[in-house]
Amino acid sequence: MSFSSFPQAPLAHALTPFGWDDAWAAEFAPYVAQGLVPGRVVRVDRGQCDVMTADGIVRADTAFVTPHDPLRVICTGDWAAVEAAGNPRYVKAYLPRRTAFVRSTSSQRSEGQILAANVDHAVIAVSLAVELDLGRIERFLALAWESGAQPLVALTKADLVPDPTALSYLVEDVETAAPGVQVLTVSSVTGEGTDVLAAVVADGTSVLLGTSGAGKSTLANTLLGIDVMEVRAARDVDGKGRHTTTTRNLLALPGGGVLIDTPGLRGVGLWDAEVGVGQVFSEIEEYARNCRFHDCAHEAEPGCAVLAALESGALAERRLDSYRKLLRENQRIVAKTDARLRSEIRRDWRMKSAEGRANHAAKRGRRV
Repeated sequence: MSFSSFPQAPLAHALTPFGWDDAWAAEFAPYVAQGLVPGRVVRVDRGQCDVMTADGIVRADTAFVTPHDPLRVICTGDWAAVEAAGNPRYVKAYLPRRTAFVRSTSSQRSEGQILAANVDHAVIAVSLAVELDLGRIERFLALAWESGAQPLVALTKADLVPDPTALSYLVEDVETAAPGVQVLTVSSVTGEGTDVLAAVVADGTSVLLGTSGAGKSTLANTLLGIDVMEVRAARDVDGKGRHTTTTRNLLALPGGGVLIDTPGLRGVGLWDAEVGVGQVFSEIEEYARNCRFHDCAHEAEPGCAVLAALESGALAERRLDSYRKLLRENQRIVAKTDARLRSEIRRDWRMKSAEGRANHAAKRGRRV
C-alpha cells in the first residue's frame, strides 16, 4: 500500500487535536506498508501503554520497543507505530523525537530517565504559598531548555499574595533567574493569568513540571475545564503535597493543544544539560565571551569579565554560585558515561592539586 492511498481524512480528524501534522505523516510513511497505524502515547505503565489512534485509545504492549538504553524506552508524548489488530496489540516502533525531557536518576549507575517527548512548551509550576527556591527554578529551566522546548514559569496560588507590591517583587526575582522566559502569575481560585496560559498551551504540546504541592493538577483541571486530575491539599507547614499524579498523562485541551501532566519531581538531576545551563545563565555566558582567556574558569584568572561583572554589582553572587554548581553537577554526570572526559577531569584535578601544593610551599618559603 502506498502512503498516498492511506485514508488521510479520518486520520487527520482523529489525531490532529493530539498534534498530528504533515511532518509526522511523512515520518510515518515507511510504516504504512507494514500494515501499522499511527497513534500518540498518552500513558505508559508496567510495560504497556495507552495509545490514541484514529479508532480511539487502544492498550498496547511495548515489548518490541524496550531496549537496554533507558533513554530509548517509549514514553508519554511519543508517536507510535502500532499493530492494526491483534490481542494484545504491540507497539512496533516510535517516530524520531523532536524534543525530549531527560533527567538523571538517583541510581548509582547515573542513568538518564526520559520524562516526556515531543513537547513544545514546558510550564514550570512554582507555588507562591511557600518561599521561592530560585535555584530549583533554575534547575527546571535548564531541564526545559535542554529538551528543546520553550519554558514558561507559572507562579501558582497568586491569590495567596494579595499585596501587589510584594507580588511584583516575587515576579522580578523569578524573571532575574529566568532570562528570556515568560513569567505568569496564576490563580485557579480567581482565574488570574489562566486565560493567558490557556492561549500559550493551545499551540502544540505542553508539559506541566514542578514539585509536589505546586498546584499542577489544579492548574491542569483549570485548563481542561473539568476535574480530571485528583487534587490533594498541600501541608500547611511546608507547602509540600502528596503525589496526586502518579503517571504522566497526555490530555487534549478544549481550546486546542495537548497537555502532559507529570508527577511531582522531588529531584531535578541534570543529564548532559550544558546547553540548557548556558541558556538559563545567558548573561554569564555573555560576560564570559569577553574574558581574556577562552578557557577561563571564572575563579581567579586575570582579565575575567565574569568576575569584573560580579565586582561591579552587575552580576549577582547567587547567580554565579548557582551557575558553577549546576555546571559542576552536569560535568560529573557526563563524566560517568564519558571515559575521555573522566580522564580530562582527573588530569585537571591533578594539575590544580600540584599548583595548590606549589603555592602553599612558596608561601612557606621552600621549594617543591
